[in-house]
Amino acid sequence: MNDNTMKTQIKNGISRRSLVQAGLGAIAAPAVLSIIPANAQSKTIKIGHVSPRTGPLAGFGEADNFIIEQVRGVIGKGLDIGGKTYPVQIISKDSQSSGSRAAEVASELILGDKVDLLLGAAAPDTTNPVADQAEVNEVPCLTTNCPWQPYFFGRKGDPKKGFNWTYHFFWGLEDVIASFVNLWDSAPTNKVVGGLFPNDADGNAWGDPKLGLPPALAAAGYKLHDPGRYQVMNNDFTSQISAFKAAGCEIVTGNMIPPDFATFWSQAAQQGFKPKIVTIGKALLFPSVIESLGARGNGLSSEIWWTPHHPFKSGLTGQSAAQLAEAYTAATKRPWTQPIGFQHALFEVAIDTLKRAKAVDPKSILAALTSTDYKSIVGPIKWSGQPVKNVSKTPLVAGQWQRKNDKFELVITANKSAPEIPAGGKLELLS
Repeated sequence: MNDNTMKTQIKNGISRRSLVQAGLGAIAAPAVLSIIPANAQSKTIKIGHVSPRTGPLAGFGEADNFIIEQVRGVIGKGLDIGGKTYPVQIISKDSQSSGSRAAEVASELILGDKVDLLLGAAAPDTTNPVADQAEVNEVPCLTTNCPWQPYFFGRKGDPKKGFNWTYHFFWGLEDVIASFVNLWDSAPTNKVVGGLFPNDADGNAWGDPKLGLPPALAAAGYKLHDPGRYQVMNNDFTSQISAFKAAGCEIVTGNMIPPDFATFWSQAAQQGFKPKIVTIGKALLFPSVIESLGARGNGLSSEIWWTPHHPFKSGLTGQSAAQLAEAYTAATKRPWTQPIGFQHALFEVAIDTLKRAKAVDPKSILAALTSTDYKSIVGPIKWSGQPVKNVSKTPLVAGQWQRKNDKFELVITANKSAPEIPAGGKLELLS
C-alpha cells in the first residue's frame, strides 16, 4: 500500500467472521451493510482524508492504514442515504508534515477527486490548510488532533462569525493548562517554569501572552520564563537551557516536535540542567519517542488525549477504548498511541454525518455535520456554539511515562478536569 497516496475503492463487504479476525470483536451487523441495488450504484460517495504519514509528524498518521481498513470493513456494502444505498470510496493522502503539501493534496481531493466530505488530522500544519481549502471551495470538512485555538485563531477565525464549512473537535489550551497545573500541583517545586515554544502555529498559540500559557500559569501561581521562539528542527538549545538554569526553573513545558525535544533533552543532560518535572505537548505522546530516549525517557510527562482506560466506546464498531487499542496492537504488533482514538473518531463522525444526510450534496452533508450529537470513542461530540461555532471540545487529562519492568507505560496521574477518566498512579519527580 502506498503511504503517500492511498485510493481505496470499497467494493466488497466483509463477513462478521472477518471482522472478528481483524480484531473488531463481536459487532452486530449494522444497517449500513445492506445490499446495494444495481440502480443505486451510479454515484459513489467520496471521503477525502489528509494526515502526515511521513516527516517529523508521522507519528500522528501511524494508525491511518489500520483505522481506514477498519472503516472499510464496516461500510463495505455502502451507506444508505435518503433512501438509496451508495458505495463509498476513501481517498487518503500524505501531508508530509508540511502545510503547503497539505493544502496541495486537499486541493487535489476537492477539485480533482471531487470528494463529498473532507477530513484532516494532526497539528495545525495539516488541519488548517486542509480546512482553508474546504472553506474556500465550499466543501464540508471535519478535522481533529489540534488544539482548537491554533486551529481557529490560526485561520484568523472571528468568534462572532466562525466558519461556514469547516468543523473541528479536540481540546483547547485552557484544558491543557488546567491539566498541566493539576499535574504540577501534585508535587513539590518552586513553581518556576521554563517555556519551549517553536515559531509555528502551535508554538505561537501556546506562548501567546494573552491567549496562551503565560497568563493562565501566572493566575495559578507559576512563574513562566519564555526565552522566545525557536525555529523548528533546531540543533542548538544552549541559550534556552542557560536561561532556564539562570532562572532556577524546576519545571519545563512547551510544545515541540519529537526531533526538537530529543535535541533539547540531550543537550540539557550535557549541560547539567536537571529540572524536576518536564511536561511537553506533542513530542511526548508516542511510545517510540520515549523508547528512543532510553533511561532518560522515564518520568517525562505530557497531556493525555486518549488511552485504553478511557470510558468511551465507538458508535461505529461498538469497541471500547481498550478493545480498539488491543485490535491495533494485534494487527500491527506495535504499541497503541493516543492519535488512534481520534483518527477512529474522525471517521466515526464522518460516517454518522453521511448516514444522517438527506441527500448527497454539499449543503445536505453540511446540515448533517452541524447537527451532530454523537457519542464517540473519545467522548461526546456536538457543536453547541461553545467555545466557538466550529469547535466541539473533548476531555483531557495528564500523566507520566513510568517504566514498568521492561517497558514504559503512560500513566494517568492528573484527572481533576475530567474525573470520569480514571487515574492510574501518582506523579514521580525526575531523578
